[in-house]
Amino acid sequence: MSKRNNKQSIALSISDLVDMPISELTKLIDNIKLNEQEEKISKRLLTEIKSRLKFLNDVGVGYLTLNRQSNTLSGGESQRINLATSLGSSLVGSLYVLDEPSIGLHSRDTERLLSVLKRLKEVGNTVVVVEHDPDIICAAEYLIDIGPEAGVNGGKIVFEGEPQNANNKQINNSYTLKYLTGREVIKTPQQRRKWNNYIEVKNANTNNLKNLTVQFPLGVLTVVTGVSGSGKSSLVRDVLFAELQQYINSGKTTSNKLGGSLHLVDSVEFVNQSPIGKSSRSNPATYIKAYDEIRKLFADQRMAKQMSFTASHFSFNQDGGRCDFCKGDGTITVPMQFMADVLLECEVCKGKRFKQDILDILFREKNIYDVLEMTVDEAIAFFSKTNGTTEKRIVKRLKPLQDVGIGYIKLGQASSTLSGGENQRVKLASFLASEGQKPMVFIFDEPSTGLHTHDIKTLMKAINALIAKGHTVIIIEHNLDIIRQADHIIDLGIDGGNKGGYLVATGTPEEVAKNSKSITGKFIFSKK
Repeated sequence: MSKRNNKQSIALSISDLVDMPISELTKLIDNIKLNEQEEKISKRLLTEIKSRLKFLNDVGVGYLTLNRQSNTLSGGESQRINLATSLGSSLVGSLYVLDEPSIGLHSRDTERLLSVLKRLKEVGNTVVVVEHDPDIICAAEYLIDIGPEAGVNGGKIVFEGEPQNANNKQINNSYTLKYLTGREVIKTPQQRRKWNNYIEVKNANTNNLKNLTVQFPLGVLTVVTGVSGSGKSSLVRDVLFAELQQYINSGKTTSNKLGGSLHLVDSVEFVNQSPIGKSSRSNPATYIKAYDEIRKLFADQRMAKQMSFTASHFSFNQDGGRCDFCKGDGTITVPMQFMADVLLECEVCKGKRFKQDILDILFREKNIYDVLEMTVDEAIAFFSKTNGTTEKRIVKRLKPLQDVGIGYIKLGQASSTLSGGENQRVKLASFLASEGQKPMVFIFDEPSTGLHTHDIKTLMKAINALIAKGHTVIIIEHNLDIIRQADHIIDLGIDGGNKGGYLVATGTPEEVAKNSKSITGKFIFSKK
């Protein structure tokens, strides 16, 4: 392919084209000059190419290249690319169901996404969106709000209709409507925490970073912002986290990209939304180490001692007390070859995971299975009714799960059934439960994903509790409610792809909001 202009002709191979950001490739195709014969030959092809590239730009992924591997895309990026494909298919009379299309999307691009969704509707389709983003909720013509709480305390329709027509009673019953109407808010801190010590990243040039040198304060909350593809993950995950981990493990960095008060950091944790365990038997109670105490409690019961049962008999990870047939899973997996596997209740233990003589051991008329079926909130109330030392330890270990807003999950709930946000909050709870830790650096990658505004309010209380213990928290985030909580912002840009990787602004939210070069700054307080 050649791009002609008045001065010269530039030859480009297909490899050159797929290596370009989609936004740049769009401009190149739009400005290509062809002679009459070439135009006749390529007219239909160029129309299709331009149309497809336009759809990709419209859904906010213009910073990606066409040869980007699909397994490196975020969930939000994959969903928006599928959305662009749907737009290109020109289907009419279809039902589109989108699960949080705003994931990983900067506030600047929300309007662009909304225009795409409206276009789908206008050509005769029905669009159903599962979403937490206030802008997208406000743009809805019909709202179905489910609650009032989560888990066992949810599952009810608390509002159905046009949001602007909600009455006072409906608003009071709905957290969503409370936040939309301003009756509930996440308050912006009146003062920002001060800092002196910091970790410095020097001359970072990973991926699209342009030799960045930037300081990450210690002992405060830092939020790294910027449009999609601006280099946030490259800076925080690929440079800061990787180099800091290397320094902690060996006492030095391989590339000398770190400086500052490194001696003040004892360890670093990257808290993502990956599952808390790989085994089908892993669950919140085992991860938070509350189950160890629960097993000890049952082993201390008189009947258990008479039967010579130890704490290991109440584990579904060891032979002895667990059901021999299902190995403590409570279910049997039936492989169906080319179809999805089928889970059946174990016909021996009837889904209760343990042998009958283990289930006969009771504590306050509850057996081990009954306790595992309790929610965190129910378990805290149950074990708080007695003053035993073990019961107090159980409550102490479970309380952080309640503090991070997931008191509705069951103690024995399989980790594979937890959402990404729930997994991340279980991990956060485990750190809150730890005692005597030296100062740590916690890095969160978009913890707002999948969270309602009310959940974010609870999450921020837990994160502030970490900072109060002397730890440092760094968050990669687009959510404005979290950005406004920051003591320090590191804003990257100016745009995505090869136009990103620059340090645009640093400082408090108020300082970044005044920076005319910052795209993020324009939105920090404008949508409060």
